[in-house]
Amino acid sequence: MCGSHLAQTLHGCPETPIRTFTNDELMSARRPSIPVAQRTPQAQLTEAGLSGIVGYQLAQATIVTNKVFEDTVGACMGLRPVEFTILALVRANGGVVARQLARALAVTPPNIAVWLDRLESRGLIERERSTADGRLQHIRVTARAGALVSRAADALLKAEQRMLASLSAAERAMLVELLHKAAQARQRRDGEA
Repeated sequence: MCGSHLAQTLHGCPETPIRTFTNDELMSARRPSIPVAQRTPQAQLTEAGLSGIVGYQLAQATIVTNKVFEDTVGACMGLRPVEFTILALVRANGGVVARQLARALAVTPPNIAVWLDRLESRGLIERERSTADGRLQHIRVTARAGALVSRAADALLKAEQRMLASLSAAERAMLVELLHKAAQARQRRDGEA
């Protein structure tokens, strides 16, 4: 190949203007066209084989729900997600014991004891020694905590409905049901151990 032909190949024919490409055009030419539904929400990275992995999709959704929780309950009501969960479980299961809470939340008894100490010091729970077994303490929420949990739950439901506005009521109910079924796999796995 002669030098002038190579120069024409690299720079185009003398009578044809040289085409320049933008950085975006070069980047899109390097990666195959991927539907938006298969890209990460913020960085627009392709999810490749991750899109079918439930744990990955749950982690992505958790980023959103954690932000909703922080904006709706955490910042204005002073509760962390685990504190809200403990208070809601105790309110719904008055007289529950720490061991039951630890199992429900998949944490160790010492960890649940730390959380219970914090909630008790804030006046949100009360503990009462069992008359049947002195080693156990029954846990109850205070009236203040009961009102706080009600307000927090109402606010979260409304915020999640806004967040999931692209889902119909039936789709949202189905999502909750499917996530609950997925969580039940833990019960089956724990029962096998």
